[in-house]
Amino acid sequence: MSVEKFDTIVIGAGQAGLAMSEHLTDAGISHLVLEQHRIAEQWRTGRWDSLVANGPAWHDRFPGLEFNGHPDSFPSKDEVADYFVAYAELIAAPVRCGVEVTSVRRIEGRSGFVVETSHGTFEAGNVVAATGPFQIPIIPPIVPNDSGITQMHSNAYRNPGQLPDGAVLVVGAGSSGGQIADELMRSGRTVYLSVGPHERPPRSYRGYDFCWWLGVLGKWDNETRAAGREHVTISVSGARGGYTVDFRRLAAEGMRLVGSAVSFDAGKLHFAGDVAQNVAMGDESLISLMDEADEYIRQNGLVIPEEPGARLLLPDPECLTKPLRELDLDVSGVRTIIWATGYASDYSWLKVDAFDATGKPRHQRGVSSEPGIYFLGLPWQSRRGSAFIWGVWHDAKHVADRIATRQRYFEYHLESKQREIRKTAQG
Repeated sequence: MSVEKFDTIVIGAGQAGLAMSEHLTDAGISHLVLEQHRIAEQWRTGRWDSLVANGPAWHDRFPGLEFNGHPDSFPSKDEVADYFVAYAELIAAPVRCGVEVTSVRRIEGRSGFVVETSHGTFEAGNVVAATGPFQIPIIPPIVPNDSGITQMHSNAYRNPGQLPDGAVLVVGAGSSGGQIADELMRSGRTVYLSVGPHERPPRSYRGYDFCWWLGVLGKWDNETRAAGREHVTISVSGARGGYTVDFRRLAAEGMRLVGSAVSFDAGKLHFAGDVAQNVAMGDESLISLMDEADEYIRQNGLVIPEEPGARLLLPDPECLTKPLRELDLDVSGVRTIIWATGYASDYSWLKVDAFDATGKPRHQRGVSSEPGIYFLGLPWQSRRGSAFIWGVWHDAKHVADRIATRQRYFEYHLESKQREIRKTAQG
């Protein structure tokens, strides 16, 4: 079989891969986007049924196309997937679906990489890994598989009806865990929620979404988190029109908050006594952003109505003042545990020297330590906004510029060689 050759091959046709394709096209760089499934597959089949975007439609989009509907709405997962399909058509992205990449290796003795796939072999001068951070669901090895409890990662949860009867424990209080726990409670289930360290911004404050506040306060451009908060999760929701996550309110409505899950034995799950501390950490981030917003309004002389009720906190429920440290799953009726505990990346197919001792990519703003290899779609790739749709678009622009610059160096090398050949022939 013949080997197809491209200047650049992009692996993955989600938001990162499509953004990359747009900027490569603008730079005049021939490329191909390979996707194992369909465009934006994770949005369609890797999320629960009721998921909506966590940012409003006016904010979470590429610059070249708006969502249908009201700009302050929160698009459903299918609307987001349809948006990316439409965007791929708009930019005429050269995407091939149903192609699994099995390995990428540097070509010995000359520049470029060989890309082995389920549909043949390709060669490329550059390869962009745009597979995103949500690849391998992480379930901590706490509860044995033979415990008799149904266990699943949040990526396998779809709706309350798929679960066996009984109470549910949700582990993880980020956006996924909080929304799933809330949905289950609203369906009539008894729900325990294991709350770990987190930040919880106001959904909106003084009439403006928190995404707007982060923008005007310059926080989207933060390049690093504060020390000790590098991996702290964010608890925010666009469900039911968007609301500020309030764990005290959830407790008042019947949800049972517990601390971080730490161990399991004899049918009992044990928790750290940190639930009050973790909820307080979320409160701190909430109030801090409001303080900065108030100061911004004052300094700039803006006329924006005050919202004193946004700072009111409900009294601490008993689950905070007397934290539960042990839960007998059988006695409590817990039949299901949903682990909303994040993901690990899988770059086992990328056979190049681009990773540190822990397996994490070595890169600067997506430019790998291995010449010709690039990464896109990583959290905090260049700044806080990198994880958002619009953020990955800007990161892709930088990576495409670096690829174009590298290509110009190669073109100069070829031109100089041709000059030498012509000079020798004339001599």
